[in-house]
Amino acid sequence: MATHCDHAVAHDEPHDLQAALDRARERCSTGGQRWTAPRERVYELLLKAGAPVKAYDLMDAYQEGRAAKPPTVYRALEFLEHFGLVHRIASLNAYMACGSDDEDHAAAFLICDCCGSAEEFEPGRVTSASAAAAAHGFKARAIALEVRGLCQQCVH
Repeated sequence: MATHCDHAVAHDEPHDLQAALDRARERCSTGGQRWTAPRERVYELLLKAGAPVKAYDLMDAYQEGRAAKPPTVYRALEFLEHFGLVHRIASLNAYMACGSDDEDHAAAFLICDCCGSAEEFEPGRVTSASAAAAAHGFKARAIALEVRGLCQQCVH
């Protein structure tokens, strides 16, 4: 990743953090699962970050003055990803809170190679990828699209 950017990357916390946590708790309950303290803490950290975060950074931020153990964070991430609350951005080996309330949507990200920002967007015609998979007898479980380039600030 290039490091020539001279602008600050702003990451907005969700307008209503508590409402986002409540929606996640409700989705979990509706799915017949428990909403545990570690799941909530990891999700809260991702919501507050507003940007991709590596698992080890989540471990460091988990509890002030004491890092969380890897299994605690990885289990929470696995659960949150399964319930459509977070996405794993493979090329960055990082996680980001989902920007959609729809559990069954394709994850699509614009990732800046200069400043490292990432923005989730609605990809539009991803249904054609699902249809193509189905035509080959393949049942798609998840579709993720990563678009790499320069964000608007880095282009200028």
